[in-house]
Amino acid sequence: MIRVRIAKPGGYERLAIESAPDPAPGPGEVVIESKAIGVNFADCIARMGLYKSAREFVGWPLTPGFEVAGRVAALGEGVSDFAVGQRVFALSLFDAYASKVCVPIEQLRPIPGGWSEAQAAGFPTVFLTAWYALHELGGIRAGDRVLVHSAAGGVGQALVQLALDAGARPVAVIGASHKREALAGYDIPVIDKSREPLWAAAEDHAPDGYDLIADANGYPTLAESYRHLAAGGRLLIYGFHGMFRPDRKGRGRVNWPAMIAGWLRTPRFNPLRLTSDNRSVMGFNLSFMGEHRDVLGRGLDHLVQRAEAGRLQALPVTSYPFEAVARAHRDLESGQTTGKLVLLPDQSAD
Repeated sequence: MIRVRIAKPGGYERLAIESAPDPAPGPGEVVIESKAIGVNFADCIARMGLYKSAREFVGWPLTPGFEVAGRVAALGEGVSDFAVGQRVFALSLFDAYASKVCVPIEQLRPIPGGWSEAQAAGFPTVFLTAWYALHELGGIRAGDRVLVHSAAGGVGQALVQLALDAGARPVAVIGASHKREALAGYDIPVIDKSREPLWAAAEDHAPDGYDLIADANGYPTLAESYRHLAAGGRLLIYGFHGMFRPDRKGRGRVNWPAMIAGWLRTPRFNPLRLTSDNRSVMGFNLSFMGEHRDVLGRGLDHLVQRAEAGRLQALPVTSYPFEAVARAHRDLESGQTTGKLVLLPDQSAD
């Protein structure tokens, strides 16, 4: 097989493609022949050496990637629910940037009917992130007012879809006007913060505050997100994108001045204030949940059921040849993309 290998932290030049022996499935595992691989911002952070779960669970060298779709190539001992050649997608929690990927069956599901491999490859990570935030932590209910930052991105659109599916009332925030088109089919209020004051507009849509706010921006919005919670509201934090700005030379390396400034400006939430304000701040990282396969499986079952019923839609996909992995990372880090980015192992960059 071929895979992306990162020998040590750094910029785009660290994304090397190499040959490796095919994986062999152990008991309860399946090998997938990859047809499409999801690209996530977490992959970029792992490449820079800043992702704690990558350091603790994988180490260097590492192969990034959290999600993959393709066909079953081999079955491990005791696997009877899947067949060789079956179309599947999986959450891999690292190692997905490869033409063959081995995963436990708990993290594997059949591709929903009518979906392409590329659409399925962009499904598990962002939708599981959104599901865990809204359902497991947020306890979303019908009628809840939900503010979604970065709503045109992969997790953002997943949050919007799951909020609508739960009967809640989402308000979407975007950072550039060209991203409005990505949300055109949802029939929800959209705040373009490049053209209007974000928080004044947010107050217009929910004068009494929001029951749930999903925020992966970090220091640029966290303090105001907290301030705009309603009584009993929950702030759901799943990233700190504002700290991870590309370096000025466009090499994909850590911008240490921006990192340090962002860390210093990140708000600290006092538990005494949380109690008196009757608000909650919750954070999580999906990559630390590999041991909680029951939770991941429950989320995947919920999502596949909704997708098969037509209640969740595949996100729009931008595809890249496998050899163009550096370009995919660069585009994602630019903050200008919408929907999902995927790598296609069978497609040449020529």
